[in-house]
Amino acid sequence: MDNFIVTLLFMAIIGAAIGGVTNHLAIKMLFRPHKAIYIKNWRLPFTPGLIPKRRDELAKQLGLTVVNYLLTPETFRKKFFSKDIQDKVEQFVQAKVEETVFTNDKTIQDWLNLAGFSQLSATIEQKVEAIVEGQFSAVKNTLSTKSIRSLLSDDIQNTIDAKIPVAVHHILEKGEDYFLSPEGEMTIKAMIDDFLSSKGSLGGMINMFLGDSSSLVGKVQRELVKFLQAPGTSTLLTKIFTQELEKLKDRPAMDFLQDVQFEPILSKLQVYVKEQLAIAERLNQPISYYWPEGNEWAKYTVIPQAIEKAFVKAEEKLEDVLKRLNLQEVVREQVDSFPVEKLEELVLGISKREFKMITVLGAVLGGLIGIVQGLIVYFI
Repeated sequence: MDNFIVTLLFMAIIGAAIGGVTNHLAIKMLFRPHKAIYIKNWRLPFTPGLIPKRRDELAKQLGLTVVNYLLTPETFRKKFFSKDIQDKVEQFVQAKVEETVFTNDKTIQDWLNLAGFSQLSATIEQKVEAIVEGQFSAVKNTLSTKSIRSLLSDDIQNTIDAKIPVAVHHILEKGEDYFLSPEGEMTIKAMIDDFLSSKGSLGGMINMFLGDSSSLVGKVQRELVKFLQAPGTSTLLTKIFTQELEKLKDRPAMDFLQDVQFEPILSKLQVYVKEQLAIAERLNQPISYYWPEGNEWAKYTVIPQAIEKAFVKAEEKLEDVLKRLNLQEVVREQVDSFPVEKLEELVLGISKREFKMITVLGAVLGGLIGIVQGLIVYFI
């Protein structure tokens, strides 16, 4: 009986050892050896381990599994194109736009500095000076080469022509008022005295014959007034003015500007335009200064519409993007290039306890099998 118990224990121990070692070895052979072992040209069986040997197939299968069951278009739609995600993106963009674009802390010049346009105001002023100079030169060239007639529109010419009779009438009225005034009388007397004195002895004789020249002033005054009031005078002056005006219209405008110094005018004009534009001062204001309602418009009109359209377009292009990404190949390459040592460390680190239980289970089963075998041998 003692021999039976010893034999039974011996076979149980042997069976447990075989079961435990076998399971432990089987677990190790999942990863070990990492590379094939060769004796000359003969590869040792069961080398490399199962996972290193089948890594290509494993990588391919994992790629298919990821694409077909994990990272599917439907998964991306649920995770990234839901209404909740869209609302969060919209709120995030609204907050960022309000904090950055429409804040009073940053001026337009600050944004230009960030974009690399720190000298934009000086550049604009130079461009403005060049534009003013170009336009000024063009005006001078036009005044030099074109007649006044070609520069004035028909409406303006007709208006000027219509004002000639009015101007003549005004001149005659003023002339009449002048010659009837005491100043006009003095002018007439001076003209008569000058005329008689210029005739020498003949003028002296006429003056002696007529007496004092003052007597002639009234007669000359009346005749001058009659001349100014005569219809023919008005017609004559109108004709003369019209003829002279037509001659002036055919002359270049620059003929009347020969004594004008254009350089100071150009410089003052450039300074005036730059002062009115005030580029540096205008750029030194925040966007909200020029567009106070811009923040509300961007938050509640532009951003919601833009986000909605972006989500719709992104969802439409989702499958095409996934095809272009070729996730199956990406997963395959990553798994294929992942070191076996790291993979073994990762798997054993996660399932170390379970693998120990498998080893123990193998030992228990081996021991039970040993006991069963001992009983069979005993009874036989």
